[in-house]
Amino acid sequence: MRKRRTGRSSGPATLTGALTPVTEDLGIPGVRPATREETFPIAISSVVVAFIAFLVCFARGYLLLYGDAVAHLGIARRIFDSRNPGLAQLGGVWLPLPHLLMLPFISNIAWWQNGLAGAWPSLACYILGVIGLYRLARRIMTPQWALAATAFYALNPNLLYLATTAMTEPLFLAELIWLTLLTMECVSAIRSGRDAHVGRRLIFIALLIIAAVFTRYDGWILGAAIWCVITWQLSRHRDTWRRVAPAFLIFTLLAVAGPVTWLAYNQHFFHDPLDFMRGPYSAAAIEKKTSPPGSRHYRGWHNPAWALLFYTRTAQVDAAVWETGFLVMAAAIGGLILAIRRRLALASTLLWMPLPFYIYSMAYGSIPIFIPQLWPHSYYNARYGMEMLPAFAIFAMLGLAGLQERWSQSLPQASNLLSPVARLMQPITLLLIAVNSIAMMYRVPLVLKEGIVNSITRVAFETAIARELRSFPAGAPIMMYNSEHIGALQQAGIPLHQTLNEGDYDSWKAALDAPAQRAAYVIAIAGDPVSQAVAQHPEGLTELTVLCTTGQPCARIYQSDLYAATKQTP
Repeated sequence: MRKRRTGRSSGPATLTGALTPVTEDLGIPGVRPATREETFPIAISSVVVAFIAFLVCFARGYLLLYGDAVAHLGIARRIFDSRNPGLAQLGGVWLPLPHLLMLPFISNIAWWQNGLAGAWPSLACYILGVIGLYRLARRIMTPQWALAATAFYALNPNLLYLATTAMTEPLFLAELIWLTLLTMECVSAIRSGRDAHVGRRLIFIALLIIAAVFTRYDGWILGAAIWCVITWQLSRHRDTWRRVAPAFLIFTLLAVAGPVTWLAYNQHFFHDPLDFMRGPYSAAAIEKKTSPPGSRHYRGWHNPAWALLFYTRTAQVDAAVWETGFLVMAAAIGGLILAIRRRLALASTLLWMPLPFYIYSMAYGSIPIFIPQLWPHSYYNARYGMEMLPAFAIFAMLGLAGLQERWSQSLPQASNLLSPVARLMQPITLLLIAVNSIAMMYRVPLVLKEGIVNSITRVAFETAIARELRSFPAGAPIMMYNSEHIGALQQAGIPLHQTLNEGDYDSWKAALDAPAQRAAYVIAIAGDPVSQAVAQHPEGLTELTVLCTTGQPCARIYQSDLYAATKQTP
């Protein structure tokens, strides 16, 4: 029987432990799976930090800056608040799990209006992500460097802002971290022949893959990558594979079930299994709609090299202040090389999955990213770079731990001039992380800045419409296209079942053919289907007002003479 080492070690031996492969039954000093006792303070700290971030963002009105956050809340709301409530209201492009998680909170109309319904799930996911990242780091690092990695992730101002909104990034980051952690644990159990542990982990991983698949399309690639990693490991341990074959079969079926279910959903409700890729609300359709006629494509379109440059630069600016992101990227690449060379829990490289995914998405998936540091010097989709934050946190600290080890062992302890620097490297790193977070908040972090800049004209426009909506008689049916400016109904507190909108196919189609007969009031925004219907069937409509805001199309508000007359007829 192998004896476990229980004593403490110091000096180079401890540093080596930060970079030594670890399995569950090895007592390598300083590097081991995290215990509940040491995880508890991390969890409490994350709750405190999340609560402070929430208070700041809520007090300053930041929760609804992103139009996507408003839209996510609207989708969750219409699942039960519509003329035809049910799963059909989930839509066919955005995946459903974020909206389902908001359901317990969205019925409170005040929480829908102020964004709290989306904040609670995101805050919980932030806390889970911080806990998972620390547990992941502890499997390949000493506690000191695991703490540094966790602090770098948890104190990122962009993440703290997103954790107070209805955006999907906090949820997916938590899934990415925990899937990577569970895969690392599963691989370790396979290698050590602990069949019961392997079986349980396979089921947990499969359920979490389903969650990731129903959160973002990145999850589809992540799930496939994890299946390949586990299958490869089991193929190298045939005896274990035979003993866990039933669990592996369930794992495979569940991993496949998520994408198949979503394809079937799109086929059933939209008559096209790939509606999310080529339908009217797909990324390709939106990119075509928003690009000015005759304009050239964004940089990165059909050009993976430019896509690589834009995405990595965005990830750097999301992670660190000013130009220090280059140093973070260099440290992370160094840590990745070190992990590969020393075979340090190679399953942890799953954290790098967003890099090839977004390079491909930019080059061939009509997903542009604009940041002020690169042409055209604007703001769009900068939050996508946040998905590299866990990889930066883990591998940058791993690279610094390797540098610390190298300095400590380069010369005899007595004559090593770098020894004091090596001993102070981790405290200095923690200090720099704190300085980085404060500096990013002082300069306004990129993701928050994008929300502020892009919300100025939209919020003013929707506020003007909401002001008119509040003047309508209570319960009066309103015809309005909800896909782009549902925020007006949200601000006005108008129940969605009071509106005729594109989410209710039969009533919507009838209203488009005869607007004045189906609704008491009609909101026609230039270019949307309602404005086209009014142009084709203007009879019975009286224009009340025209609302125009810089940077937004004009909205024309009509009252129906025919609907009022119909209601007054005995």
